[in-house]
Amino acid sequence: MNERVMTSDGALPLAQRRWVRTVLPIAILLLALVAWEVVVRVNKIPHYILPGPLLIAQTLWDNLGSLMLSWWFTVKITFGALILAVLGGVLLATLFAMSRWVELSLFPFAIVLQVTPIIAIAPLIIIYIPSTTAALLLCAWIVAFFPILSNTAIGLRSADLNLRDLFALYRASRWQTLRYLLAPAAMPYFIAGLKVAGGLSLIGAVVAEFTAGAAGRETGLASRILEASFRTEIPKMFAALVLVSLTGIAIFLIFNLLSKLVLGKWHESEIKTRR
Repeated sequence: MNERVMTSDGALPLAQRRWVRTVLPIAILLLALVAWEVVVRVNKIPHYILPGPLLIAQTLWDNLGSLMLSWWFTVKITFGALILAVLGGVLLATLFAMSRWVELSLFPFAIVLQVTPIIAIAPLIIIYIPSTTAALLLCAWIVAFFPILSNTAIGLRSADLNLRDLFALYRASRWQTLRYLLAPAAMPYFIAGLKVAGGLSLIGAVVAEFTAGAAGRETGLASRILEASFRTEIPKMFAALVLVSLTGIAIFLIFNLLSKLVLGKWHESEIKTRR
């Protein structure tokens, strides 16, 4: 017997609702692509102004080898910066939760990193750091760092005050309080920050490479976009942009799945989404 839920239109099987949620976005996306292709063909828009989806797909297939090498470079920069942001952000947020003086001393520096546009400081980073890869990694890290730090710090401070008093009453150590109370309370906030930082690390990697204007074999998708723009190869620009977009979508889906796995059995934010 199918589980049923009440909607504004009446009772609807839960399995059917899940099917609609999966198929509807895909159908709308396909309709948008078809409409794009029709508009390009009917209006005979030149490919150097606006290529159609079929031409973009063909260009992507024809240049898949070189584009995938650049894609892998971008992915390494993105996840390298994200890992560093997670390690640094969680560690610093833990220090903030343990000591108010540390937070007052260091948090202003984190705010400065957050409010300074990466496009403004990327040229300086590239000048001061001789390794282009290290410079790109640092730029992407700066963009991804603050969401992890801010969300984790807020989460560590969001633990129930009554439970804090209970831990203090039983003379729990700082480590025990952190492990059994503060960390579980901060987990939803951390994962929310991770979802934001994942996309920002990709943006930081692409923007930094645009600023660096790097060229050569060990470069990312931003360099392929720049090269294509110099040569007026608009379909190739769109092909590289499609890979960037698909990478961002994949990162979001990965962390969305992680959220369901970690929070799905006990936190309301994930339990409600399954209804």
